[in-house]
Amino acid sequence: MRFIAICAKAAIPSFLLMAAVYMAAADSPSVTVRGYVLDSACAFTKDLSKPISKQCATSCANAGSQLVILAEDGTIYWPIAPTTPSSGQNPKLLPFAADKVIVTGKVYQRGGSKAIVIDKIEAQSPLK
Repeated sequence: MRFIAICAKAAIPSFLLMAAVYMAAADSPSVTVRGYVLDSACAFTKDLSKPISKQCATSCANAGSQLVILAEDGTIYWPIAPTTPSSGQNPKLLPFAADKVIVTGKVYQRGGSKAIVIDKIEAQSPLK
């Protein structure tokens, strides 16, 4: 009986932590971002306003570099997973490497960085 009581006490803080994380995620705004999918290293080191080429972005991603979304206003959004343990988002972004996209999802901000949990991603038509 004592073992069960100890396990129950340990489970309560875990449950409260999971509930707090879920509630914080629910409070994050859902936004639509328009921009390019490109390699994170190029976004910072080359100060690009758009990708060099699809081949370049794809090669960097396949080599392990994180793909990011460079918004039209210059903001860089780091795609993140909504799950714990987390997972990389390159497989979701790779089909759109170097393309202009429309992304909808929840945005998180911390210390000047922005991250987005992607709910929907689609190629932006050239007319938009």
